[in-house]
Amino acid sequence: MLAMTLEQPTWLHPWPAGAKMAAMAVAMVGFLPVTDPWVIAALVAGTAALYASLGAVALRRGLRLLRPLLLVIAAIMAWHLIIGSPRQGAVICLRILGLVALANLVTLTTRLDDMTAVLERLLSPLRRLGLNTAAVSLALALVIRCIPVLSQKGGALLDAWRARSPRRAGFRIAVPLALVALDDADHLAEALRARGGVARPD
Repeated sequence: MLAMTLEQPTWLHPWPAGAKMAAMAVAMVGFLPVTDPWVIAALVAGTAALYASLGAVALRRGLRLLRPLLLVIAAIMAWHLIIGSPRQGAVICLRILGLVALANLVTLTTRLDDMTAVLERLLSPLRRLGLNTAAVSLALALVIRCIPVLSQKGGALLDAWRARSPRRAGFRIAVPLALVALDDADHLAEALRARGGVARPD
């Protein structure tokens, strides 16, 4: 698995995971009611400034993590241009860009163990209802860690397609990528079973 956390410490790394996640949640809630694209653009620019304050490495990593999102944003914007509502398209695209960038910022500066510990504390009241909070936090950790892995394997599939065909890959790599994801999930399940599964917290 590939870790998304920056190896080089920054001023944001020492902050408690709970504080960063709470700040991210408040900022995301603040994003949602805003409908002026210029205000949202300013908020996105502020997020970019936060990345820049962490150093060039963080800025490059943040841009690289957003790269797979650009195709989705372009498709959404194109659709809104077709239906004649570019302002709404700009609001939606900028909002998606800002929210994902904020989530990535927390992930880049917070150890995965710390985030899952916060999640387990938040879910702890549900243990009385029989919820295995350790399993939920492990599922979150696997999702976060598998995203860069699948992104890397998707890039490898694209490179393999380009080496064999002059046509654009498009949707043609969707099935191979889905099969790769299912194969990885099967291997993860086998590894978890071999280690005794996920124990319930006391």
